[in-house]
Amino acid sequence: MKVWIPHPAGVELLGPVPCGVTVQPWTDPADPPGDPADVRFWVPPFLAGAETLAMLDRLPDLAVVQLLSAGADAWAGRVPAGVTLCDARGVHDAGTAEWVVAAILAQLRGFPALARAQARREWAYDRVAPTDELTGKRVLIVGAGSIGAAVRSRLAPFDVTFTLVARTARPAQGVHAVAELPRLLPGADVVVLLVPLTDATRGLVDTDFLAAMPDGALLVNAARGPVADTSALVAELTSGRLRAALDVTDPEPLPADHPLWELPNVLLTPHVAGSVSGLLPRAYRLVGEQVRRYAAGTPLVNRVEDGY
Repeated sequence: MKVWIPHPAGVELLGPVPCGVTVQPWTDPADPPGDPADVRFWVPPFLAGAETLAMLDRLPDLAVVQLLSAGADAWAGRVPAGVTLCDARGVHDAGTAEWVVAAILAQLRGFPALARAQARREWAYDRVAPTDELTGKRVLIVGAGSIGAAVRSRLAPFDVTFTLVARTARPAQGVHAVAELPRLLPGADVVVLLVPLTDATRGLVDTDFLAAMPDGALLVNAARGPVADTSALVAELTSGRLRAALDVTDPEPLPADHPLWELPNVLLTPHVAGSVSGLLPRAYRLVGEQVRRYAAGTPLVNRVEDGY
């Protein structure tokens, strides 16, 4: 059985593999490492684009696609029948949670404006201070999965209050349903988006969603760009009523002439929340576990169903 992976370093990082399993790096789409026959397990590149989907046609014996991303929106419903799709749930919890905390603090404490002042060699105390603060804020986390739990644990020392939202309510855990958002949004100072991109969440953040947020609230999108309607987002942010920290956009990459670049109340980063130095060791620890599970006939974890 062959396993093809996108990083040469992954051969060592995934640990020991069972007898009969051959692991080969496939780094150049135009130059496969060998005959694709008997490739049963494939790990596509991290954040691979649509062009990578075409590589599926070159793997006739494929049984498992193991993603390195927590989101599976680019792949769900597109793998051949009989092929199991698995995501990297859990791998990105720490990195994405760190980005969320950093983005919230940066926006509330005015770091983007201070960085611009630094570039001008301007001592901007009188113009910027006093800044906002995180202490005492009401944080609404939309997406109460493993990343949402990691964000909550890292924000808890800041003496904030939490409201958690998921696709369906879990009353025993204090988790509300998405359908309750119109009632919950007016009481949130910070809204963090961590939901997967599905038909149900595409355009979730629309004109009504944004209008329900109170004046001065902060929207943090660490999910996927299309979760927010870009036109509605631009219109609301242009008014200056809300603030935003965005690691993802729609379209992505964001064109150089897009109005989001110029808004002083927007912090933009280029989809880097999960791209951290510890990604590959954590990711290939999961890949190794999955390969050993598959070889032993044990059920795989992180199977993608209903889009996530």
